[in-house]
Amino acid sequence: MSKQLADYVIDIKDFPKKGIVFRDVTGILESPAGFRLSIDELENAVKSNGLVFDKIAAVEARGFIFGAALADRFGVAFVPVRKPGKLPRDTISESYDLEYGSATVHLHKGTIKQGEKVLVIDDLLATGGTAAAAAHLVEKEGGIVAGMLFVLELLGFNARETSLKGYNVISLVQYQGK
Repeated sequence: MSKQLADYVIDIKDFPKKGIVFRDVTGILESPAGFRLSIDELENAVKSNGLVFDKIAAVEARGFIFGAALADRFGVAFVPVRKPGKLPRDTISESYDLEYGSATVHLHKGTIKQGEKVLVIDDLLATGGTAAAAAHLVEKEGGIVAGMLFVLELLGFNARETSLKGYNVISLVQYQGK
């Protein structure tokens, strides 16, 4: 029997605090077979859901790994969504709430053209705050979010029904709880 993508995810109990099971996606990255499988499955998810897009926007840092590889597979441009102070040209920004505070992400101005369809990718979907912020950046530039793609999803946060309501959300591996 061949390995499933979930087999490469490493569960870390009591991290970052007692009672939490951290789903470590780097187990996928540490295995050439696991990484290849993840990109194959992301590609299949895009095709089977009929997603059409011009560019891929991915969120720092692990989203870059999956997003860049998938952009290469589809022959489209890769657009980095980064933390403040990391992009060298003029940027636009979007702030969002975290469990304890807030954060901000940036996108180069002019990277997304009016009407371009953009696939937003990240490694993990929990609350959806970061993905929603990335989507809002795409929309501020006049782009259309063609879909949102995640390797892992923690269903207990209900991001599809809250912060990502109205977006086409696809994930490869889903976990109950938070």
